[in-house]
Amino acid sequence: MNVEFINPFLASLLNVLETMAQTKLKPGKPRIKTDEIACGDVSGVIGMVGPVTRGSLSITFDESLALTLMEKMLGEKPDSINDEVTDMVGEITNMVTGGAKNLLGEKGYDFDMATPIVVSGKNHTITHKSDGKKILMPFTSDDGNAYIEISFDAL
Repeated sequence: MNVEFINPFLASLLNVLETMAQTKLKPGKPRIKTDEIACGDVSGVIGMVGPVTRGSLSITFDESLALTLMEKMLGEKPDSINDEVTDMVGEITNMVTGGAKNLLGEKGYDFDMATPIVVSGKNHTITHKSDGKKILMPFTSDDGNAYIEISFDAL
């Protein structure tokens, strides 16, 4: 998978969380993911399709980070993942994908985005709608971890 295609998603996540929630994430080392079990507790998943590529992206947060983001963005910190937290994760997923879409558009890539779905719970699964390898990029913060999974097929 082309790094030129992945990096805009990573940059967009860092930008969205820093801008919207005053939260800095530290990137870890990317790796190939071979299973469908999410690394965190709540995930936003979005499909993308364009003339030359098709795939999906997920952004997963540890519960502790999701709750802190909720507090920083909306001024309230629930005791656990609830409907408002899952709505926020869906919106973050939308913002990150939209930001990456703008960056990729400048490089000649074009794709349409689906509406994100959000899945939560311990050991929930994420199924990507492509046959490509799944790249997992971990991020750490003082409030918990986040993970981006990206999987694309070249058409």
